[in-house]
Amino acid sequence: MVKTKNKIIFIYLITSLLTSCEIGSTIDIDNSEVTEFSDVPNWSKEVIWYQVFVETFRNGDSDNDPTKLDIEGGYPGFVPSSWQITPWTHDWYKPDLYFAELEGKKDAEGHDINTFALKSQLRRYGGDLQGVLNKIDYLDSLGITAIYFNPLNDAPSNHKYDARNWRHIDRNFGPSPRRDIEIMQKETPDNPSTWKMTGADKLFLDVIAKLHKRGIRIIMDYSFNHTGSEFWAWKDLVKNQEKSKYVDWYWINKFDDPKTPENEFDYDGWFGVKSLVEIKETQYVNHKNSSRTFEGNFVSDDVKQHIFNVTKKWMDPNGDGDPSDGVDGFRLDVCAEVPMGFWREYRKVVRAINPEAYLVGETWFERFPVSMMDPKPLLKGDIFDGVMNYRWYKAAREFFIGANAIPASAFVDSLNRIAHNLSAQHNYAMMNIAASHDSPRLSTSLFNEENKYKFKVTPTLKDNYKINKPNKETFVTKKLLLVHQFTYIGAPHIWAGDEMGMWGAEMGDSRKPLIWQDYDFEPEKTHPLGKIRPTDNVKFNKAQFNFYQKLINIRNTNPVLIHGDIDFVMINNDKRGLAYSRYDEKNEALVAFNTSNIEQTFLLPIKMTGKYTDLLSDIKTKIRANKNIEITLPARSSAILINK
Repeated sequence: MVKTKNKIIFIYLITSLLTSCEIGSTIDIDNSEVTEFSDVPNWSKEVIWYQVFVETFRNGDSDNDPTKLDIEGGYPGFVPSSWQITPWTHDWYKPDLYFAELEGKKDAEGHDINTFALKSQLRRYGGDLQGVLNKIDYLDSLGITAIYFNPLNDAPSNHKYDARNWRHIDRNFGPSPRRDIEIMQKETPDNPSTWKMTGADKLFLDVIAKLHKRGIRIIMDYSFNHTGSEFWAWKDLVKNQEKSKYVDWYWINKFDDPKTPENEFDYDGWFGVKSLVEIKETQYVNHKNSSRTFEGNFVSDDVKQHIFNVTKKWMDPNGDGDPSDGVDGFRLDVCAEVPMGFWREYRKVVRAINPEAYLVGETWFERFPVSMMDPKPLLKGDIFDGVMNYRWYKAAREFFIGANAIPASAFVDSLNRIAHNLSAQHNYAMMNIAASHDSPRLSTSLFNEENKYKFKVTPTLKDNYKINKPNKETFVTKKLLLVHQFTYIGAPHIWAGDEMGMWGAEMGDSRKPLIWQDYDFEPEKTHPLGKIRPTDNVKFNKAQFNFYQKLINIRNTNPVLIHGDIDFVMINNDKRGLAYSRYDEKNEALVAFNTSNIEQTFLLPIKMTGKYTDLLSDIKTKIRANKNIEITLPARSSAILINK
C-alpha cells in the first residue's frame, strides 16, 4: 500500500508537437485540521460501490409482496380499490389498470394526480432481501466489493424515505410481513430494551453475514432530516398535539384549537411535502432556494438518542462489542439540511462502535441547477469521510459527451477545483457517482447530451427528452467516461442496472425493475405523453456487463489505480486529447483519451522503465528513449497503459 502524499500534483507536460503552450499547476491540499476521528477507513478508498434499490432489485419471495395494507399512508394518501402489484416485466410507461381510478383525483395535499410520475409512485414490484441473497453470486462475479442500500427501514412508499420507523427493516423485504407487524406493535418504540428482531431484521443479518463472507462491505441509507407521516412519534404528536411527549421533535407552526371546528394544525414538510415531516433543529434554515451547511443541533435530546440507538442496532446487532456482524457505515440523506453539530456527535457514536466505519453524505446543488455545493465543511475529519461526488460526474459528463463538450483544459480545471480544498485522504475516499436513484441513468444522461445535468431530465419537463434505448454512439461515450471513472482518484460507484445496459429518465424512470437475463420483458413502446416513440426490446446487455467487469478487474488488480498519485501529463484542446499518470514508487498507469472523431497520435511522457501494456485493447505503443510513449488512438477511444 502506498502512502498518500500531502499534495496531489497536477503537472501538465505538453510538448510543442501536441499543443502551442505548456501549462503547469500544483494543487495545495488542506491538511491543517486534524480531529479525533479524522482518518478515513482505508477500505473506503479501495472498493467498487454498487447501489441497490431493493424494491426493484429482485423479487426472491412472492409470498411477502406488498398488499394494500402495507402501502397505506404512502403517496397519494389513498389506495385505489383495483390496486395490485405491477408485473416485473411490464412495459414501463404502460398504465396499470388502477391508473384509471386516479383520473381526476387529488392527492392528500390537494394536488392533481395527473402525470405518470405521480401515478407510478403507487407501483410496487415485490423486490426483497431474498432477491439480494439470490444474486450474491452475480455481484461477486461482477467484482463488487461494497453495497450501498437505499433505505431499508419500514415505510409505506417504494423509496422508503418516509419512514414508519427507523429501527426495523421494511416488513415486505423479509419473509413474514404480518408477523413483523405484530412484533413491532408490542414494542415501545423509544425504549430499545423492548425491541425484538423481526423476520425482516433477521434476514438482513443473514444478508450482512453472506456479503461479508464474500468480502463485500455494506452501508445503509438513512434520512434523519425527516420522518414519514406514519412515523410513530409523529402520529402521537398529531393525536395529542402540544401534550405529546414528542412535541419538540418536529417543526410545528400552529397547534389545533379544540375550541374551534377548524383544524388549525400546521407544520413543515421537507421541501413542502407534508408526508415528509421535518425534525426540529436549534435554528430554522430555509433550503428551498439554496442549500448550505449550517451549525446547530436537533432540539430534542430524545430524538438524537433514538437515532443513536437505531445506529447501534445495525452496527453491532448482538451488542457484544464486535461490529463484524453489523453494517460498515451509512449513507446520510440531504446531509446539508441537518445541523453539523449533530453530525459531529453522530460520528463519535459511530466511530466508538467501529473505528473503521465509513460515513458518506449526500451533497448536491447549492443553487439548483447552477452551482453545486462545496463539501469542505463536512470533510474536515469531524463529520464525514466522503460525499457522493456528483461534482465529479457533472464535470466528466461535460467533457466526454461529444457535442458541445468543454475543452480538456476546462475539464482539468473543474477537477482541480473539486479537489483542491479537501485533504488527499478525503479525495481518495469519495464515492464517485455517475447515476443514482435520483438522476437519469448514465446511458440516458449521455444520450441526451444537449441537456444540462439534472435539469429538465424527464419527458414531462422537456418535450424532446429521449426516453428510448440509447444508440451505439452513446455506448462509445459511456465507455470513455467509465474508463475515467475507474482510473481516477476516488471509489467508483455503479447504480444497479447500469452495467446491464438499462436506460431511464430521472427519478422513478431510473428505478425500473432490473432486467435480469432469466426474465422476458415486454417491449417498451408506450410514451407517457401519448406520443409516438421507437419500440425497444428490453434485454440484459452482455457487452456492457463485460466492459464493467473488465474495468472492475483492472482496478482491483492494479493498486496504483487506487492509491497512486496523479499527474495530468497531456492536455490537448486542439486534438481533444487528455492523459494522466497514476503512479507510485514502482508502478505507473498511463490513462489516455482521444475524444475527437478521428484517429490521432499522441506523445506521452513516462515515469518508469520497461514495457507498457494496454489493458483495454491491443493498441500498439512505441517507447522513445525511455522517456515518452507514442500512442495512436482510434476516434473516441481510450487506453490504460501499465508498466510491467
